[in-house]
Amino acid sequence: MSANKDCPPLLIILLLALLNGSSSFAAPSDVSWTNHTATLPLRPNGDMYDLLQLHSDDYYDTFTDPPSHPPPAPSQGTNPQPCDYDPCRELQPPCAQLAASSGCLCPGVSGPHAAPEAPYLKRLSMDGSGVVVQWCAPFSFVTHYEVVVGALEPLLFGVDQRSGTVRGMGQGAEVCVVAVNYAGVSERQEGSCTMYEPPGDSSVALKAGLIGGALGLLLLLSLAVLLWRHRARRKADARITQATEETL
Repeated sequence: MSANKDCPPLLIILLLALLNGSSSFAAPSDVSWTNHTATLPLRPNGDMYDLLQLHSDDYYDTFTDPPSHPPPAPSQGTNPQPCDYDPCRELQPPCAQLAASSGCLCPGVSGPHAAPEAPYLKRLSMDGSGVVVQWCAPFSFVTHYEVVVGALEPLLFGVDQRSGTVRGMGQGAEVCVVAVNYAGVSERQEGSCTMYEPPGDSSVALKAGLIGGALGLLLLLSLAVLLWRHRARRKADARITQATEETL
């Protein structure tokens, strides 16, 4: 009977001991450990840990590298200057390339999804048996240029070219320069088209000079004859007057 009366207190003691042991295992431990590669921060307790977990996306993981983002481009100055870009200059780098390398400013251009503006036809000049066509680029995205002469096949030129030689161009032919990109072709306008008028023939100029010289010579001879007749008439009048006076 005494053994049975002692059992409940013994069981109660064992249960209390087990409860104390489990609570000691469940309690958080504020201990940091160190390995050869990295040191983990102390883990916060209680509600503070839950609060930090809500914003865990704002922090980088200890054992992973942060995401790679390109560094911001360095400032090129508070007052950038316009780029040294001439739309009529031959074999010139695109203005966007100049801006990327020096931080200068380019004039506004229309993008590749819009048909380019018309180039400016600057000059036509003779070069041997061909005609040199010179133009200026529009402020648009351009892939290449075409020179169209009448019904002849268009001639293609690169985006950095501003001149091209056309052969077989007849007098009075219409010459147009058009810009091309992925969206279309520029319209033919007054500034991008002109009529070809070849310079005068040197033999014609020589003939005109000879004729002019001959006419000048004839004019001088006519003046000389008129002057001689005028003097001869004056002499004759003087003789008649003298003879009349002697008679009287």
